[in-house]
Amino acid sequence: MSTQRKTRTENTHHVVVLGAGYAGMAAAVQLAARTGKRSGAVRVTVVNAGERFTERMRLHMTAAGHPLDSLSVPEMLAGTGARFIRGWVTAVDAGARTVRIDDERVLSYDTLVYALGGTADTSAVPGADDHAYTLNGAQDAQLLADRLNALDGEGGGGSEGDGGRERGTGTVVVVGTGLTGVESAAEIAEQYPRLDVVLLGGEEPGAAMNAKAAAHVRAALDRLGVRVRSGVRAAKVLAGSVELAGGESIAADAVLWTGGTRVAPLAAAAGLEVDEHGRVVTDRALRSVSHPEVYVVGDAAAIRQGYGVMHGTCQGGMPTGVHAALSIDRVLMGKQPKPFRFGYYHTPVSLGRGDAVVQFTRPDDSPRRICLVGAVAVRYKETVTASPWPTYGRMKKMPASGAFWPRGGRFTRIRGDK
Repeated sequence: MSTQRKTRTENTHHVVVLGAGYAGMAAAVQLAARTGKRSGAVRVTVVNAGERFTERMRLHMTAAGHPLDSLSVPEMLAGTGARFIRGWVTAVDAGARTVRIDDERVLSYDTLVYALGGTADTSAVPGADDHAYTLNGAQDAQLLADRLNALDGEGGGGSEGDGGRERGTGTVVVVGTGLTGVESAAEIAEQYPRLDVVLLGGEEPGAAMNAKAAAHVRAALDRLGVRVRSGVRAAKVLAGSVELAGGESIAADAVLWTGGTRVAPLAAAAGLEVDEHGRVVTDRALRSVSHPEVYVVGDAAAIRQGYGVMHGTCQGGMPTGVHAALSIDRVLMGKQPKPFRFGYYHTPVSLGRGDAVVQFTRPDDSPRRICLVGAVAVRYKETVTASPWPTYGRMKKMPASGAFWPRGGRFTRIRGDK
């Protein structure tokens, strides 16, 4: 009997998924659902630093004092047959096909799904790593929320030149005029109207949108009292200020850094081929071009489409995870994986709890003429950025002939095995 068990284990194909974000969870749940009925043939293991699932695209809400539901990765995996291991990944040996975790455990894999994602790039500007807050996770967002609460509680009155608006004693500087910066500045200004919120970066907020959508973004920021400084670059972050490239200094009691992302150097250290940003270069099936037994999804991947390399968003992350699962399943059944094809659909941006913009886009992410603003945009965005639990629940129950992921607030069925 022991020999039979050993033979069965040796014949089991072990898939290890590193990272339980949007892309990693999509890959794990989808693959486990597709292979779960093949008793003993495939084993899926998910490795993540914590048990909590991080809703990254809603962390600006946590930072502004709006608590999110605590979603458990093990609970989300329940019923799929996938195993969960909590731990920090410290090294990947692509040659030996092993993964080392911080407690010195070593996991062997036959196929690896690399989904470790990215974090705020605080290394590019001196002082940002030491003095700026980030939205890398729920704990980081809560640290900023605690700081904002403390600043707001210090009180203080309005000053001449601010229109008589009553303010606290603090100034919050949000660095980065991209979508995360805009959402964060608006959320903080709405929740803490007594604080002075400054949004600064190289581009005008909403620069990638059409004229109507961009105008609505700017009008909302003006309404909320956010001071926008575009066309400037942060050169240094100090304990109480942000120095700009031109020499100007802006006082800051709290700095939120949203100016760009970086990926972990683990992939490069493992010997995987990476691009100039450290992202793993993939083929059309999302396999590493240097190690085809490694699939790379989400922000960690440099995925080339006809319009260029995809940029990291949840909109693209979950489909990459689903496609990786489909590709692995096809290979295990002796078939060739199909090429990944993806086109952008929309850019939803919240502007506080009662306002939003949804810019519909062409597949290459360039803006269409159509956009939604105001209350209808709020309802749309809350639908497409709501808890991913129902999405993963559908994946668990899906038939063996298809896959699901949300597109524009709808669940689209993708036939991937014909």
